Amino acid sequence: MQRLVAAGISLLTVSIICLAQSPSREDLQRQIEAKSTELKALEKQFLSPSAEDKETYAAYLGRTDMGVIRLLPRATGREKVKAAEILTLRGGGAYYSFSRLTHEYGNSSDISLEQGQLAVGFAGANYGLMANLGDVPLEAVTLEDSQVRFMAAYEVPSEEPRARLEARRFSTGAMENGVLYKGRFPVEVRATYLLRSINYGGADVLVAFKVVRKDSDGSVIIIWKLLENYPVPQLARNQQ
Repeated sequence: MQRLVAAGISLLTVSIICLAQSPSREDLQRQIEAKSTELKALEKQFLSPSAEDKETYAAYLGRTDMGVIRLLPRATGREKVKAAEILTLRGGGAYYSFSRLTHEYGNSSDISLEQGQLAVGFAGANYGLMANLGDVPLEAVTLEDSQVRFMAAYEVPSEEPRARLEARRFSTGAMENGVLYKGRFPVEVRATYLLRSINYGGADVLVAFKVVRKDSDGSVIIIWKLLENYPVPQLARNQQ
């Protein structure tokens, strides 16, 4: 009997100690905040180009009109590489906004990487067009370039029916002055691309970029420069 009483007292003592040692909700919140900060730092490092990339393209760093970025392949059922699934960042690092300078997916996202394709235009009536210029130096691409003129002078429609017609036109591809403009192109290392991204209520930018490297996990390293930042386009919705 004494043994049973002693065991009961010991169990009660352990329970009290465990209860006393249980973290408070405030402690748990502080732990969550600390781990969240640590996780964000790790994600930023994971999305960052390598030290060698930064050294090679140092002239593109620390600017708002150019940069060096990594795009992860968007995680889908068909992707062999699903590194993006481990990120808490919306979009999984597969998108980038040249106006907001962020990988986080939103209304101003301008480019994505999925199934070996670079694409523009992702939500609602938003759309865009791209062109593959081949292996030409990025610094040689300017607004005076004949292949840039069509994109630079392109007038964005403000009516929704016209916007959706234009989106369909570029989804299948349109030839202008011998240049093919489409909403998506296969990734080609060393190829330089033009991109006009039209996000209604978000941003409208003309960018030239070059794919300089493809990493072992399927991600690609891109150097880019802003050619033109247009006024934010607005869309007049259909009135029923």
